[in-house]
Amino acid sequence: MIEDIETATKYVYVETFRVGHDVIGERFRRALTKKAKEGLDVKILIDYWGAGSINHDYFKKLIKYGGEVRFFEKIKYNSDIFTRGHRRNHRKLLLIDDKVSYIGSSNLTGYNLNWRESMLRMKSSITPVLVKLFMQDFRIYNKYVFNKDYNSRLVVHEDFEIVRDVPSITRKRINKKFIQMIGAAKKRVTIETPYFLPGFMLRKTMIDAVKRGVDVMVVLPKHSDVTLVDVLRNKYLGPLHKAGIRFLFYEPNNLHAKLMLVDSKKFALGSTNFDYRSFRYMFEIMLIGSDHSIIAQLKDHCKKTIEEAVAFDYKRWKDRPLINKFFEWLLLPFRHLL
Repeated sequence: MIEDIETATKYVYVETFRVGHDVIGERFRRALTKKAKEGLDVKILIDYWGAGSINHDYFKKLIKYGGEVRFFEKIKYNSDIFTRGHRRNHRKLLLIDDKVSYIGSSNLTGYNLNWRESMLRMKSSITPVLVKLFMQDFRIYNKYVFNKDYNSRLVVHEDFEIVRDVPSITRKRINKKFIQMIGAAKKRVTIETPYFLPGFMLRKTMIDAVKRGVDVMVVLPKHSDVTLVDVLRNKYLGPLHKAGIRFLFYEPNNLHAKLMLVDSKKFALGSTNFDYRSFRYMFEIMLIGSDHSIIAQLKDHCKKTIEEAVAFDYKRWKDRPLINKFFEWLLLPFRHLL
């Protein structure tokens, strides 16, 4: 990514949930500042919550040279702090010169270097399309109320679909797209996700696929970076395993990839987790398509992930301590917010 930024001649646009106050964040800041100094159009959109201690002062030189930095939806300390403050921009894009685009799961932080991520680099005519979508987000960065149709409609470009979600309990476009893709599967569904808390219809669709003879496999991190989600997901794993869904746990470090492969014919890749929070409350983006070269790369990625994963142990799950079951029950009412 840094190499592509260094060769940019027109613009660099970044949309991310988090920029680290660390070595990696510093490398990106230096590269982007250099491009702003050269006169390129540099725009950065960071989620306010995800930014943490990062603020405009961190990008002082970049802004001095004409770069623009915006923080998505500053938290308002009023009666709506919980419901509205919970809705974050989780999208991740890097767009360069109408030529190169990155979309996927990775934040611009040092700890991601040790995680298993899924970032797709494309050199194609899709970049200007993603730029238009980025500019929509960049314009509404501080709007408390906006037109949901404007920011969540399906975008089709050549053989690709770009599906975006905005906070909505009823729309959940990406969730519905996942249900559609799994419902159409004939042979195999492979899912990689760091957090697994699927809703009823998604669980039912996965079980129905197994009943049709489809091999449904979900790869999760053995230990994610959100312990509460790991605790609660256990409530789902046993019953779904008994229904025929295969679970594998990636062992080396955190699996943060977010992707799905269906029958080696269709893929979905982007920022969305397989959980209530992503589907209901987050601004997300997924690229869906059937490009053979991309599918080949994702199959190779999944193969390497699986090689370092272990199978779910149903007996161990069944014999888990009572205290674990208690916390699963205790957390269940909050499953939409974890």
